[in-house]
Amino acid sequence: MLVGSDRAAAAVVHYRERFSRVGLYENTPYSGIHAALSALQSAGIRLCVASSKPHIHVREILEHFELIHYFSDVFGSELDGSRTDKSELLRFALAETGVEANAATMVGDRKHDIVGALDNGVSAIGVLYGYGSEEELTQAGANRFARAPSELASLLL
Repeated sequence: MLVGSDRAAAAVVHYRERFSRVGLYENTPYSGIHAALSALQSAGIRLCVASSKPHIHVREILEHFELIHYFSDVFGSELDGSRTDKSELLRFALAETGVEANAATMVGDRKHDIVGALDNGVSAIGVLYGYGSEEELTQAGANRFARAPSELASLLL
């Protein structure tokens, strides 16, 4: 019988196994996201992904939903648990891309996205069509919001 940390480790293995086969396809792109990303890309905005999910899964999700071609870089955590902290992940992404923090904007739907951005001197836009609430994002420090993907272009250009 598994106990304590052994049970937790077994649960992580089980979760990752299911997620890699089924879970990563149980998403649906937000309505209007293709048009918004296309408009930003056409305007010359360099788009990158910084997700706490393992980067191998992030890439698979983006490919599956035909979003990958909008992004120049895809960053995520490692399966060993490194770079799961959004502040650490954004610091890594900035270093890898050579983008100055004051020239970047994090678009995120949870407090960790906003905190990670602000910890790195990056501006942040909270998206209200994601999982987080306006209250959560405001408490984390967001002061600009998009209620739909169509609002991103006006906030970023």
